[in-house]
Amino acid sequence: MPAPRALPSLLLALAVSALGSAASRDPARDQLLTREKAMRVGGLLVLEEEEQLADQRLRALKEAEMLEAAQTGTFPPSMHFFQAKRLVERSAVFRVLQKMPKGAALHVHDFGIVSMDWLVKNVTYRPHCYFCHTRKGTMLFRFAHPSPPKPEPAECSEWVLLEKVRKGLQNVTEFDQSSLLRSFTLVTESPQVTYANQDMVWAKFQTIFLSLSGLVNHAPVFRDYIFRGLEEFYQDNVLYLELRTTLFPVYELNGTVHSLEWSVRTYEEVARAFAEKHPGFIGIKLIYSDHRFKNVSCIKKSVQTAMKLRAQFPRMVAGFDLVGREDTGHSLYYYREALMIPALHGVKLPYFFHAGETDWQGTAADGNLLDALLLNSTRIGHGFALSKHPAVWADSWKKDIPVEVCPISNQVLKLVSDMRNHPAAVLMATGYPMVISSDDPAAFGAKGLSHDFYEAFMGIGGVTADLRTLKQLAMNSLKYSALSEGEKKVAMEAWEERWHKFVAELARGPE
Repeated sequence: MPAPRALPSLLLALAVSALGSAASRDPARDQLLTREKAMRVGGLLVLEEEEQLADQRLRALKEAEMLEAAQTGTFPPSMHFFQAKRLVERSAVFRVLQKMPKGAALHVHDFGIVSMDWLVKNVTYRPHCYFCHTRKGTMLFRFAHPSPPKPEPAECSEWVLLEKVRKGLQNVTEFDQSSLLRSFTLVTESPQVTYANQDMVWAKFQTIFLSLSGLVNHAPVFRDYIFRGLEEFYQDNVLYLELRTTLFPVYELNGTVHSLEWSVRTYEEVARAFAEKHPGFIGIKLIYSDHRFKNVSCIKKSVQTAMKLRAQFPRMVAGFDLVGREDTGHSLYYYREALMIPALHGVKLPYFFHAGETDWQGTAADGNLLDALLLNSTRIGHGFALSKHPAVWADSWKKDIPVEVCPISNQVLKLVSDMRNHPAAVLMATGYPMVISSDDPAAFGAKGLSHDFYEAFMGIGGVTADLRTLKQLAMNSLKYSALSEGEKKVAMEAWEERWHKFVAELARGPE
């Protein structure tokens, strides 16, 4: 690189040195720095001796990467994730974050938790798997025997047996990668060109779930998919998940369709079986959801369904949410009549609303933050626009309503390009309650929570985010979960045991 690049490197080195200095010739400046450090997420935590050693090693790794980024001009959190992923996965900081016990994933969607490679290599190779194309080119799938019912011409082309198609191909791998895998993810080599605006990326994003539904909702796949999703998060040191799920009907090979209750019981059974084989795994809960493009009458029925499911499965069904693109969907205010039903009947139905997932100010989507607060949302999904609403910010903080921050999702869906400019940086610097989650990691080419933690730690948190920040975020994920107080105590004990092992390994450094 040209010599002038050394200047920002030197300036950054001086900044790091100043922030880490124990003594300064300017007491007033030191006092300001001390106050700001205390205000940050995790700023009031007191690290034990071994944690301090681990923190020193982590900060050394982080500072080395920051210095290199300043010198080369290549900083992964400032790049689109699709182009930065390989750099992230070569990072020493990322490898530490992979080992870190991250607690819980509180904002993930049912069809976005399993690597799409697994769906292609495992599920689409199962017998009796058919596909067709819609007029817009979206691939739809269906398991059936002897064959699916003939589709309406307006809906889909003729159903074709996938096994038969593969037998006639010279390059099956190319078909799997170019036709199938690309239908299941947003990943592309040139995201800025492929997705020139939010409408384009959301259009593709929504077709992914349409394609996946026929695969994942086949009963045998459904069970395996849940287990595989828990496995991938467990391997990433995540011990508990809360899944937003629309509970699309699950079907058998002969066309039999199961009830919503059957699906919830299946989630319970799979999670129980998974826990038996995976020490320390805490479990899952479901947040029943419906789409915000539906009319009020439909959402009234969905709210009533959520009330019914929560009454039947109080330990499994945590509450209700509305999902889908906020900018083009109906607002919470539009649905106020439906959302007031539980209160009018004296029923407690916790809400976990997506709100403020927009970069527009003063729109209906932006206004969702006000109504999420007024409707006593337990947590706020994304809350990207929260820093533009000082009154909502103050009141939600007073009510201890955390924001579920999903960095990679916000970037891929074109709300922010450089993580250093993410509005959560302000929330993190002031100590606003938050958790880090991954939304639909499989659609973004990510896995578990580690990629999002990297973006938050290196980009959103900046130079000053340290082990305290990470520890607080992990503890927040259990504190703000839908677990009961008794369950939280057990979960925190399981997490602390893993945290101490992680800290001890990090403090020792490389053998």
